[in-house]
Amino acid sequence: MRHLFSVCGSRNIGNIIKCFKPRVSLATRDRPLNTSFVCRKYTDRRTSMDLSNMRKSYKSDQECFEEDQLASLDPIKQFGNWFDQATKCPEVGEANAVCLSTATKDGRPSARMVLLKGYSEEGFRFFTNYESRKGAEMESNPYACLVFYWEPLNRQVRIEGTVERIPYDKSCEYFHSRPKSSQIGAVVSRQSTEIPSRQYLRDKNAELEEKYKDTDVPMPTYWGGYIVKPFLIEFWQGQTNRLHDRIVFLRPKEGETQLGDMQHQADGGWVYQRLAP
Repeated sequence: MRHLFSVCGSRNIGNIIKCFKPRVSLATRDRPLNTSFVCRKYTDRRTSMDLSNMRKSYKSDQECFEEDQLASLDPIKQFGNWFDQATKCPEVGEANAVCLSTATKDGRPSARMVLLKGYSEEGFRFFTNYESRKGAEMESNPYACLVFYWEPLNRQVRIEGTVERIPYDKSCEYFHSRPKSSQIGAVVSRQSTEIPSRQYLRDKNAELEEKYKDTDVPMPTYWGGYIVKPFLIEFWQGQTNRLHDRIVFLRPKEGETQLGDMQHQADGGWVYQRLAP
């Protein structure tokens, strides 16, 4: 009886396996069964992912962002108020993480995350490799956009402006304030250039750690800071009914003295207005 059960059981298992075999493609048959199905779900070109039901509740209309709730009519100070709240929010990982968007001279855009390293009435500062893609684009097309998104607070700040390099001595001062490992990393990485492998970076890093273990790391000529001098700063707060709040500050163009019908005078030569969401 036990032998008969084993034989029957083996036959049944064999039949079950036969049923599954035709469903596994040749490209995935050597992979674990579960893995192949998961991969096909996301890599099959015929698959269309419908994300229309992905929704999140923001603030209620009772918590809307009205003009009388502005901390200041100076947009830099208003940014400072929101930035300070973001830094104190435990759920915000890096409040100074910002998406930097640039474009080539003929208008082809690109974007990436960088870290804001300072701001003032003059503008918003960050540091990078001058020879990187973003560096090349900012040299040929000196305009940039910064976007902060603090998801736990349902807030976004968008900044548009002209961009230029900061003075060499300011870049040098910041470079030598960084941890030595970060200084060496800036020297190692000729950002955006092709490299043969990750091991290449490891070897170069080890080489420079040995070279500069007892001396200062000289700042490379291809590294330094930029400043985005804003002419537009927009404050956005999400609302559950999708009637989001958008209050935007603008610097009038040279010669513009007349306020628009829905514009209001702000501080420091700025004007502000509300935009439809």
